[in-house]
Amino acid sequence: MTEPEALDHPQQDTTNTMEQYILSIDQGTTGTTALLIDRNGHVQGRGYAEIDQYYPQPGWVEQDPGDIWQKTLQAIEQAKRSASASDAHIAAIGIANQRETTLLINKETGESLGHAIVWQCRRTAPRCDDLRSQGLGEMIRAKTGLVIDAYFSGTKLEWMLSSLEGVRQLAEQGEALFATVDTWLIWKLTGGTAHATDISNASRTMLFNIHTLDWDDDLLKVFGVPRAMLPEVRPSSGVFSCTPGGIPVAGVAGDQQAALFGQACFEPGMVKVTLGTGAFVLMHTGKAPAHSKHGLLTTIAWDTGDAVEYALEGSIFVAGAVIQWLRDELGVIADAAESEQLANEARDTGGVYFVPAFAGLGAPHWDMYARGTIIGLTRGTRKCHLVRAALESIAYQVCDVVRAMTADSRLSPPEIRLDGGAAANNFLAQFQADILGVKLSRPLSVETTALGAAYLAGLAVGFWKDRAELASLWEAGQHFLPAMERERREALYRGWRRAVRRSQRWLR
Repeated sequence: MTEPEALDHPQQDTTNTMEQYILSIDQGTTGTTALLIDRNGHVQGRGYAEIDQYYPQPGWVEQDPGDIWQKTLQAIEQAKRSASASDAHIAAIGIANQRETTLLINKETGESLGHAIVWQCRRTAPRCDDLRSQGLGEMIRAKTGLVIDAYFSGTKLEWMLSSLEGVRQLAEQGEALFATVDTWLIWKLTGGTAHATDISNASRTMLFNIHTLDWDDDLLKVFGVPRAMLPEVRPSSGVFSCTPGGIPVAGVAGDQQAALFGQACFEPGMVKVTLGTGAFVLMHTGKAPAHSKHGLLTTIAWDTGDAVEYALEGSIFVAGAVIQWLRDELGVIADAAESEQLANEARDTGGVYFVPAFAGLGAPHWDMYARGTIIGLTRGTRKCHLVRAALESIAYQVCDVVRAMTADSRLSPPEIRLDGGAAANNFLAQFQADILGVKLSRPLSVETTALGAAYLAGLAVGFWKDRAELASLWEAGQHFLPAMERERREALYRGWRRAVRRSQRWLR
């Protein structure tokens, strides 16, 4: 970000005659989006920049934190140019981020120590097996709401401390700092004045106790993590620090919690589904954690300064990424938008099921050793069948989670709010409604992750008054009503479950 003009009184400056915006940074797995959002919740400026991923070994996924930062700056500058805005127009900054991705900051230089380990990386799967064999699963779940899985930050950080030369000594001295992506962006935006994270991101590390609301000494001991390297945990809405020019960084949340907030799911029982690189289903459960017996996660939704609120979550590792795979690795389609047209060319998949377990299976199965499976192929299978099966796989995985969520909560939501890049695919949205048997509502703006980060920041600086005002900004763009007969729905879903069983424990 270029050196911003000073805001002498950033929290009061929103009342002057200059048009003011919230700058929302949505730092995702494949790229960074920056939006300038006005008081009506409308996007007035937009920027986007892709980031590179590295695959040094099978199952390993890394990113360069320096690249994340530079691409964030590019997206911000593009957003400002598109709105003819300067830093003086920015009332506050909100951040939403890919969550469990783990990196280290060199406190002395202010730069990263090596690459980040991305949330999709499976290098610590054997360590997770070891932890389970020690009988630590129940203790970890009781404290964190999470299952033991390589998805979360704890084993990633442990690997860095044991595998990167000299890092443990620096960590014990507080010179190597643990960061998730939000912490990294806060650090860079504020010139290193704040080493902090918000409570929603902390709850995804497998190191944070969601009941005591602090880093847990027992867990730090299990993973060998020095407390000196941990960031300060703050509420999701509140001023973390300011840029050198005085713009407050005032709202931070993990991307899925931000999307729940951006969808105005403020009441217990409200559900949103985000279809991005992965797919994530969250149900707001109120001010007390709801424990799952069906493979879901208990997670912190947010803290807006008055109380911590919780959610049930189902995390699906591969959703929109399966369409990227068809495009980039197989060359089956030229662009993601082509998938909708091809899917509509086929009446059905011709009996083909596609289980995209490229990085194992997440909720509710939690199988690190499952692998991608395409089953039911015949000589008559065509490209349109494969593409349709890939899109349907996203909806089936969401259905797995929603059914588990309904069993845990004993709530059957009459409506599910849909967002994310893949939600723009009308075939997928309609099939999702059909296979769930539930009305889906897609908002006018599907970029609700960025909106949620903006709303959290805006509440902190008085840009918006309260949640009631935010709820009034939510606008439905399109509704999708289930049209499939129940018998057909259940038959298709049984086929999906058979295909999933074939994919499981493939590497064992």
